[in-house]
Amino acid sequence: MNTSLRRPLRKPGLALLGAVALAASVLAVAPPAAAGNHHSPSPVPGTPVTVAEGLVSPLSLEVTKSGTAYLTQNFAGLVSSVNRSGTPSVIAALDGFESSAVSARRGTVYFSQVAMDHSSAVMMSVKPGGTPTAFADIQGYEARVNPDGRVHYGFVGLPQSCLDQVSPDAQVPAVYTGIVDTHPYASLATRHGLYLADAGANAIFRVGYNGRVSTVAVLPAGDPVTVTAPLAQQAGFPACVVGYKYRFEAVPTDVEYGPDGWLYVTTLPGGPEDASLGARGGVYKVNPFTGKVKKVAGGLVSATGLAVSRSGTIYVAELFGGSAGTGQVSVIRRGVAQPFLALTQPAAIELSGNRLYVTTNALAEGPTATLTVVPLKSRHHR
Repeated sequence: MNTSLRRPLRKPGLALLGAVALAASVLAVAPPAAAGNHHSPSPVPGTPVTVAEGLVSPLSLEVTKSGTAYLTQNFAGLVSSVNRSGTPSVIAALDGFESSAVSARRGTVYFSQVAMDHSSAVMMSVKPGGTPTAFADIQGYEARVNPDGRVHYGFVGLPQSCLDQVSPDAQVPAVYTGIVDTHPYASLATRHGLYLADAGANAIFRVGYNGRVSTVAVLPAGDPVTVTAPLAQQAGFPACVVGYKYRFEAVPTDVEYGPDGWLYVTTLPGGPEDASLGARGGVYKVNPFTGKVKKVAGGLVSATGLAVSRSGTIYVAELFGGSAGTGQVSVIRRGVAQPFLALTQPAAIELSGNRLYVTTNALAEGPTATLTVVPLKSRHHR
């Protein structure tokens, strides 16, 4: 895949085995029903309309009830707003930094400022006409706590005699625990603070408006992948690893509330983000009070964003999804993902009323990405 997405994640699997494989191939009481389990018919997509152009790597998005969209142009270090007329304007410019994880509440816009080498990551806030201000040190928290430091990744059950044969120059660690790394990717602003999907920490954080950071949940390691002989050879592993399973990281990329009061989270698979090792992206749900994690659905390719309707329908942006690998939006109902609409490289997605907002062409070279609106129509009024 385009290395520009792999670069900021800095995952062992993403940056290393991912390259190898690619070369080879609310808090209210929960109601009885869970998101994704309702039986009302799903809407159908209308004709997509481009509302803003000339964007660069728009990987996170927020849409307010008034219809104002906020988005980050990550690798350009910009935070922009787009009004109903489609006119974009810059509200923050982070010289030399990546912008990400935008959300808004009561007129204040929140976003992260991340060093390209991940040596720093802070949450920022800005009011209309104001100056962006840092209020929470995410990298500092990750360095102190490293929430996935006890999660084991890599080979499962590989004999020590084989482990001893793995060269220190292998492109991927044979076994390891979570490293100290932070990459705030998406945020959700609520009255209880921000919920932050951190793609470096493999965790969901709660960030208080007073700057206090805490861990809501750590995502479990991904489903194991069986290592083949070509994959072992190209990763620099000895032949004895063939047939053993390897567990990648589950990398959170978005967080939203569901109608059941749980947080819903999309994940990249921690290896190649395309389908070269299978459709391994997923959606999880997280209890914001207890931290309990449940898997909602798998079978997704490069799941980089989601939106959850009031009826529990889940829309997922699959950056490299679809039969051609060029991207699609899928819909999840009752734990099953189905194609909904083909779009080119959809990255971030939000639902506002009966309209889906999607950033598209997100990793194209130059300022060619767009913000697209997809009207949702009743099946009875197609």
